[in-house]
Amino acid sequence: MAWINLAKMIDVTEAEGPGLRAAIWVQGCLKRCQGCCNGQFLKIKPAELCQTSQIIERIQYAQQEHQIEGITLLGGEPFLQAEGLAEIAENSQNLGLSVMVFSGYLLEELQDQKFKGASRLLAATDLLVDGEYEIENTENIRNWVGSTNQRFHYFTNFYDKEIETKILNVTNEWRIDSEGRVLGNGLPFIMRTHKIQGQQ
Repeated sequence: MAWINLAKMIDVTEAEGPGLRAAIWVQGCLKRCQGCCNGQFLKIKPAELCQTSQIIERIQYAQQEHQIEGITLLGGEPFLQAEGLAEIAENSQNLGLSVMVFSGYLLEELQDQKFKGASRLLAATDLLVDGEYEIENTENIRNWVGSTNQRFHYFTNFYDKEIETKILNVTNEWRIDSEGRVLGNGLPFIMRTHKIQGQQ
């Protein structure tokens, strides 16, 4: 059992990869890409510390209740927490779910010497999107990536290149939480939290 510094989790989303997915954002990133859509998740600080078993239970619930087809790991930077996320990814694949991971690092950089548990996480990944977000090279054709330099790596047969340009019904989502905050996720926009007028 490991621990994860969790920034945010959505049990079911259509905006963070192919099909219905659970999306898991981790807190902390060493990169500072200009225009990062998850800027509030960059600072390395305690957010919500939780055991991997808690996240796995939520994924199991999402599969039962929402028939998700996979999970997406984002950040922050997932490979800074590769050991814990590898455990989550392995359990997800054992449930028959796909695993998609976004990293600001290139695949060639994702080695155990730099990121403990990197090879284990990669071994439990079906689809990796790598590379920094480059604001001057905004992507307008492929799904889910922010800039044209970012690459898709297909490690299994779960998906193929057709998903990159498939027409999507949903690219952005908005939710209202119990405190009246409007929370957004998806691309392309800067993730922000807004307060509904009249809410305290």
